[in-house]
Amino acid sequence: MPEIIQITDYNAPELDPYARLTERELFHSLPFDNGLFIAESPNVIHRALDAGYRPVSLLMEESHVRGQAKAVVERCGNVPVYVSTLDVLTNLTGFQLTRGVLCAMERRPEPDWREICKSATRIAVLEEVVNPTNLGAIFRSAAALGMDAVLVTPGSVDPLYRRCVRVSMGTVFQMPWAHIGTEVSEWRSHGIDMLHEAGFKAVAMALRLDSVSIDDPTLSREEKLAIVLGTEGDGLKTDTIVSCDYTVKIPMSHGVDSLNVAAASAVAFWQLGNH
Repeated sequence: MPEIIQITDYNAPELDPYARLTERELFHSLPFDNGLFIAESPNVIHRALDAGYRPVSLLMEESHVRGQAKAVVERCGNVPVYVSTLDVLTNLTGFQLTRGVLCAMERRPEPDWREICKSATRIAVLEEVVNPTNLGAIFRSAAALGMDAVLVTPGSVDPLYRRCVRVSMGTVFQMPWAHIGTEVSEWRSHGIDMLHEAGFKAVAMALRLDSVSIDDPTLSREEKLAIVLGTEGDGLKTDTIVSCDYTVKIPMSHGVDSLNVAAASAVAFWQLGNH
C-alpha cells in the first residue's frame, strides 16, 4: 500500500523536485544516476509507466487519491504520495495543476541514435528547437503521423522537460528518440553526414528558390528519409540546408510565407510519413 503523506512542511526535501529544483537540477538529481523528470496528469503518467519509467513519488490533491488518480496510485506501488488542497499545491509548485497530479520519475539511459534508427524508414530530426511547446507538439505529430523515431540535436530543449511532456500528451514516452551528436558543433559540422552514413536521405524543410514541393513523388519513393526541421524564427542553418539531399517547401496561399515549426512538422509528417 502507498504511504499517503499530508503536506505540513513546505521545505521538506522530498518536495524539492516539484517545488524548488530547476529542470537542469532535475536532470542531475542524485542519487538517481540518470536524473529525474516530472510527468503531469493521469494519462501522461500512465503512458510513462507503460514505457517502463520508474516512479519516485506522487504529488496531488487529496481528493484525487481515490478519484481520478486512483489507478495511478495503485500502479505506482509503495512510492510516497504527497497530498494537500489545490490552493496549497498551487502555492507550493508556483502554478495551478491542470490535472491535479504530478509524478517524479527516474530518467532512463538514453539509447544510441543509430540503434533506434536501424529499422526506421522515416525519422524526424529537430535542429535546435528550443520552445518546449513546439517540441512537445512535434512529438505528438510524429507519433500520430507516421514517423518511426525522433532525433534531437544538441541545443534543443530536453524532450522530458515538463511542458514538452505535457504538450506531447505523453507521446515522448511512446516514440523512440535520442540525441544525435554530443555537442552543437558536432551536429553543425557533420550531422547530415551521420544521417547519410545511416542510410538516410535528408530533407531540409526550408523556403529557398531551389525547393521542391512536398508532394513531389520523388520524395515518397525514397527508401529512408530524415525530415529535418529548424528552430523557431531562423529555421535551419544554411550549412544544414546545403548538406541535405532535398530542400522541401509546403505550398501556401493568401500570401502566407511560412508556418510555425510545429504546424509545418504535422504537414510534412502527413505527406512523407509511413501510412
